[in-house]
Amino acid sequence: MTAVLISGAGVAGPTLAYWLARYGFGVTIVERGAGPHSSGNPVDVRGPAWAVAERMGIVGRLRAAATRATAMRLVDAEGRSVARIPMPATRGDEVEVPRGDLAAVLLDAARDDAEVIWNDTITALAPDAGGVDVSFERAAPRRFDQVVGADGLHSTVRRLAFGPERDFVGHLGLHVATLPLGTDEGTDVLLHNTPGRLVSIHPARGAALAFIFRSAPVPGFDHRDQTRHKEIVTRAYAGSRWRVPELLDRLAGADDLYFDAVSEVRLDSWSRGRIGLLGDAASCVSLFGDGSSLAMAGAETLAAALAADPDRGFARYEAAHRRLVDPKHHRVTRTAGLLVPKTRLGLGARDLAARGLAACR
Repeated sequence: MTAVLISGAGVAGPTLAYWLARYGFGVTIVERGAGPHSSGNPVDVRGPAWAVAERMGIVGRLRAAATRATAMRLVDAEGRSVARIPMPATRGDEVEVPRGDLAAVLLDAARDDAEVIWNDTITALAPDAGGVDVSFERAAPRRFDQVVGADGLHSTVRRLAFGPERDFVGHLGLHVATLPLGTDEGTDVLLHNTPGRLVSIHPARGAALAFIFRSAPVPGFDHRDQTRHKEIVTRAYAGSRWRVPELLDRLAGADDLYFDAVSEVRLDSWSRGRIGLLGDAASCVSLFGDGSSLAMAGAETLAAALAADPDRGFARYEAAHRRLVDPKHHRVTRTAGLLVPKTRLGLGARDLAARGLAACR
């Protein structure tokens, strides 16, 4: 039986594990965290990912976890509506779910057919013509036929097999912080902007708070240093109005905070011999590129390609999946400009367009 190691138990990793098991592979997932992912803002499952979800038999669970948001409402510093744009009713081939719920559903689908190693990470990869010798931080070394990095923007597999992160990860001029609020916030997604700053509250189960702001790269940035993350966000929003002071207080006490630079990942190739990359590790367009849907679609494509041709599977998957991913990279700057306008003039133009769109609904 061909043995595959997958690094990462988010969205891409469990989806790949599910499909590889269906093709008769032996699958192991290693995850740095102590348990399933729980944080992150809501994401859409749509397009090619919807067909993947149908074939996995998880559509019912995704619909049950849907956020039920009904509109996006732009609000000013006093909380008055600037524009309210109704969101399309949930269609038969699309659903919005909290990212943590999506990851949990996917992991549950794969759990019976995959070994999962929690609270551990890969420390070394030694590939040769017949396989890959893998060292772990805690577990004993093992050998696998192939290794897949589905471990996100700061991929350990990419760093070990391809080179340092700075060679592949580009900062897009924004940072994002998200955390659960644990409150009832109705059914509208609330968006409050000032130039270069956005605060959003999404009425997912328990509500999800996001701070998205324009900022140069942070020197010596450590994506695991939550104390520093809170300082950065608090400084960025100092003096802000609306509900921001209250929300910054919630941030200060949060123990489930996600914070990172909004970045894109670009590589000339997604594989090196028997080691390949999937999802954000290969082609992140964080926040703006349907990353979760692309991860699910790419995982099914990769599993089928490895099953059909183990020697050329990574190359076949990349050739097919880049056709979906590459157009997303071209839209990043425009989407960022609409979500977080840089200037008061840009913000006024965006709000005017939003009011026009709302009037047409």
